[in-house]
Amino acid sequence: MIAVFLSPFYILINFYIARWLLRWMQTCNKHFKNKWVRALIIIIYTFFASTLLLGFLLPAGNLERVMKLLGNYWLGVLLYVILTVLIADAIRLIVKKVKKDYVRSDKTFVTAGTICIIIIATVSIWGAVNARIIRTTNYTIDIDKKVEKMDDLRIALVADLHLGYNLGTPQVKRMVEKINEQEPDLVVIAGDIYDNEYEALDNPKAIKQELRKIESKYGVYAIYGNHDIEEKVLAGFTFSKKGEKKQSDVRMDELLKDANITLLRDEGVWINDSFYLYGRPDYSKPGRGITTRKTPKQITKNIDKTKPIIVLDHEPRELEELSEAGVDLDLCGHTHDGQLFPGNITTKVMWENSYGYLKKGNMHNIVTSGVGVYGPNMRVGTKAEVAIIDINFK
Repeated sequence: MIAVFLSPFYILINFYIARWLLRWMQTCNKHFKNKWVRALIIIIYTFFASTLLLGFLLPAGNLERVMKLLGNYWLGVLLYVILTVLIADAIRLIVKKVKKDYVRSDKTFVTAGTICIIIIATVSIWGAVNARIIRTTNYTIDIDKKVEKMDDLRIALVADLHLGYNLGTPQVKRMVEKINEQEPDLVVIAGDIYDNEYEALDNPKAIKQELRKIESKYGVYAIYGNHDIEEKVLAGFTFSKKGEKKQSDVRMDELLKDANITLLRDEGVWINDSFYLYGRPDYSKPGRGITTRKTPKQITKNIDKTKPIIVLDHEPRELEELSEAGVDLDLCGHTHDGQLFPGNITTKVMWENSYGYLKKGNMHNIVTSGVGVYGPNMRVGTKAEVAIIDINFK
């Protein structure tokens, strides 16, 4: 419903931007003053502004996929169009107020508009390219517990693949290659593997084949996040029928199973007779068969706290409670580190640890920015990554 209420603002914003674009083009060249040329520009602009809605309304198929992909790119471009135009307008008003005799010339208007378009194009293109470059971020931590069978452990943490209309098999292949380069002992996926719709996967068979190539001594474990359920999405907002139980598509579960990935549903495993790994369901959308997820105290109640306890949680919540319950390492995703500047500033206000490392009591908390993207098909000011955690046991 939020998307419906915001739609008038979306229309007004696009009207404002289209108006400035036409004025700039007309000032650049007299041919843009022709009514037919102006009509063509308006039609083209309206088409791109409508791709979000078209992708939502169209039936499943290639045309729907194209519209959703274009719509996601449009969202990212629109964000930086708005920011750039607002900043340019603010500068214009300040200059006009300070310099009383300021008179706006056509030359100044054309130059300012050209600079704005160059900035928008540069940031948008870089954002689209940057979203597909997967980097490695390394952490080294000490856990003050003795483990007889090992002195150290290397974990590869990934999250937020959001496999769907934006990213698919090529990104999975890049991720697997990056993981295997690091030779991890354990690989964990902290949720949001899918982007709400199983039908959005470009090639489920190829994705399974790539995921099977992950090399790990103790296996690959995963949990579901808030987007690993079947929901229709419009501009980042989800839709479902009233009273409808939201859950993952059975095919999502089968894909993971066929890819040799163990899905943890509010349950733990004892690995190599050395350490515990506990996978928590998502805080707001726990998924099929789970009504209320266990509290941190319930997680550790019946396990040996003298052994290392590692928790995999999609959202970096309940850090204090997990620390008090005796958890040694909490691994999370969800935030994307904001994905698009200035989103990384906003997420720092929303979360105690929105990205990176935090020590909470005796517990280490690490939040990854993720491998994929949600909504806008870009990353600006953030990175797609595989987090490598080297643990020393003492």
